[in-house]
Amino acid sequence: MDSSYLRISLSFLFWALLLSPAVSQSSSCSSQTFSGVKSYPHCLDLPDLKAILHYSYDASNTTLAVVFSAPPSKPGGWIAWAINPKSTGMAGSQALVASKDPSTGVASVTTLNIVSYSSLVPSKLSFDVWDVKAEEAANDGGALRIFAKVKVPADLAASGKVNQVWQVGPGVSNGRIQAHDFSGPNLNSVGSLDLTGTTPGVPVSGGGGAVSWGLLFPIGAMIARYMRIFESADPAWFYLHVSCQFSAYAIGVAGWATGLKLGSESKGIQYNTHRNIGISLFSIATLQMFAMLLRPRKDHKFRFVWNIYHHGVGYSILILGIINVFKGLSILNPKHTYKTAYIAVIGTLGGITLLLEVVTWVIVLKRKSAKSTKPLKA
Repeated sequence: MDSSYLRISLSFLFWALLLSPAVSQSSSCSSQTFSGVKSYPHCLDLPDLKAILHYSYDASNTTLAVVFSAPPSKPGGWIAWAINPKSTGMAGSQALVASKDPSTGVASVTTLNIVSYSSLVPSKLSFDVWDVKAEEAANDGGALRIFAKVKVPADLAASGKVNQVWQVGPGVSNGRIQAHDFSGPNLNSVGSLDLTGTTPGVPVSGGGGAVSWGLLFPIGAMIARYMRIFESADPAWFYLHVSCQFSAYAIGVAGWATGLKLGSESKGIQYNTHRNIGISLFSIATLQMFAMLLRPRKDHKFRFVWNIYHHGVGYSILILGIINVFKGLSILNPKHTYKTAYIAVIGTLGGITLLLEVVTWVIVLKRKSAKSTKPLKA
């Protein structure tokens, strides 16, 4: 085995295993702690404004308990979480708004019945809300938190879903909140909250898996399959292949660890197929990483066997990875554009693969033909 290759492989594997726990710990849900003894079995890293929602739901009395956390857009700003009983946007929302008093530094909550975009004055909500308080999150970049219990209206409780809206703003002036930005994240901060624990419209902690198993691994395999045919690309193709696969492994392990952590915090919610495929992916990908350290030389008698193993496990990772990305999307049920975008990416990679496969075979056949027609030396 080439010693330089061994050093490079060990280095990549070391950093992959070292960085993956750090990446997984960056998940806001898994790292959050807050005051009180109330248990919140469900947690969502909301897709915009760095917002997080912990919640529990008691179907027997239709009570929704929430802890909403987000950093204001500016120091001294405000955060808000709302339920819209009738629609999906801001107008009609029943909002809880938290801000800090600039003179005392104490955080408090105000309720807003947002009849229209121009009516943002404190008022009673259309449903009961109690145990309301706010606090500043320690060691969390100035984030504020809203604690509340909400009596979910009967029609929403029957459907099992509520339309949630969240927002952050720059400040409070004379008791009125200042207007928030109208950029993409501020306009996209809406979603459907499933009271049982799965939330359509809000992708949580799936991005890492989609990028690693569903994107980087296929690209790394394509590099190895199609770049090596060009003699001028050797050994660049090999180092690109190794870099891509080790990066995919690090991100994939981070996503896998995060998924296990979130699963342990969501008692009673099990997605066994998605979970089992994820564990299988981690296991065989780890074997693949260590097998790379035992790669024989090209002329070694066991190289043929190693190649069969390496290719077989690699293609298994590709297939299982893509399947599990779709499993994850079906669980999260995000906005349709996410699934469409992934299908478009995979379809594009598939089309490029077919084209490169044809080019590869044309080159291989031409080389064989040139060798067979080359005149023998006398």
